[in-house]
Amino acid sequence: MQEMNKKLNCVLLIDDDFATNFINKKIIQKTNITEHIQIALNGKEGIDYLCKRGKFESVGNEFPQPQLILLDINMPVMDGWEFIEAYKNLDLENKDDIVVVMLSSSFNPADKSKAESIAEIVAFKQKPMSRDALFEIIEKVFPNLIAQNAL
Repeated sequence: MQEMNKKLNCVLLIDDDFATNFINKKIIQKTNITEHIQIALNGKEGIDYLCKRGKFESVGNEFPQPQLILLDINMPVMDGWEFIEAYKNLDLENKDDIVVVMLSSSFNPADKSKAESIAEIVAFKQKPMSRDALFEIIEKVFPNLIAQNAL
């Protein structure tokens, strides 16, 4: 098996559902694509994380910029659509290196087509995330990243 020479800085999970976050975190850990998984419980926390403010204010590199964001639609405080609107207006360094994937338990075709019409969202996947769905995203967006457990 080939050793992976590169991992993602961080994967940011933005979802208010603890069970979903637990499952997604386990899948990400098993694929060994990053050492750092951060959880935000709503869109506002996600924005705070990206801007290193609120509880994510830090000196040093305690909160690395994510390269992959898994974003839920329905959340309190700030939902996935509101997060994307706020995200579009962020002036972040290396923002082009961030990939946003929308995850939803919604089977509403309008959600899928809305997500597909937003340039910042590279994929729309059903919750819960599966290992295959994660690999599909990795292969599409990070072709140089070969997960160690890809067999």
